[in-house]
Amino acid sequence: MPIPGKYLADFEEYGIYHVYNRTNNNEKLFLSDKNRYFFLKKYAQFLSCFLDTYCWCLLPNHFHLLVRVKPVDKIISALEIKEYKELSLTEKKFIDRQVTTSEMIEQSFKRFFQCYALSFNKENNRKGNLFYKPFKRIEVNKDTQLTQAIIYIHANPLKHKLVKDFTQYQWSSWQSILSGSPTQLLRSEIIEWFGSKSLFIKTHQEMVSFYYEGDLAIEE
Repeated sequence: MPIPGKYLADFEEYGIYHVYNRTNNNEKLFLSDKNRYFFLKKYAQFLSCFLDTYCWCLLPNHFHLLVRVKPVDKIISALEIKEYKELSLTEKKFIDRQVTTSEMIEQSFKRFFQCYALSFNKENNRKGNLFYKPFKRIEVNKDTQLTQAIIYIHANPLKHKLVKDFTQYQWSSWQSILSGSPTQLLRSEIIEWFGSKSLFIKTHQEMVSFYYEGDLAIEE
């Protein structure tokens, strides 16, 4: 059965997207914290030139990201700083305007997944595809949908009954947003969007009950 088009949105300049993917056959995506750190490291390596990140969450068999596509001129500048031989074929074609922004970002996600899967398979004596194909990405309008997407992602561990208090879940961006530690997240934009850190917390607490009622459910 074909996947509805809204789950395979094109990546456009300045667009905001909820990106998520799961493993094949409900397998584990992470078997250790080392895997999780490696996943985040490789995400930054393959996608940070193209995407700014609002928030994220890693679950046992899937992940969620909320991202915004960077301006094309900044993407090109970031690529041109690199050694030409280090660029992928798709990145080279993008600089020459032979592929679209969406095609390049989609290919970068595929390279990211392949890199993680190869390492995971080697470490665990596993063979075959790890990730479900194709990965899903839904465009998010910057209105109430942005608020819902941020809260949905942070509350996902509660939705899957991994914790009783989602604020205590280690593998999400919740603590990074509230901390004063350096971060690559769009922390200041998120806090400004909610109004303050206290309103960020309050809005999450008030809306989290909706997930049990299915009002904000997103297919995974």
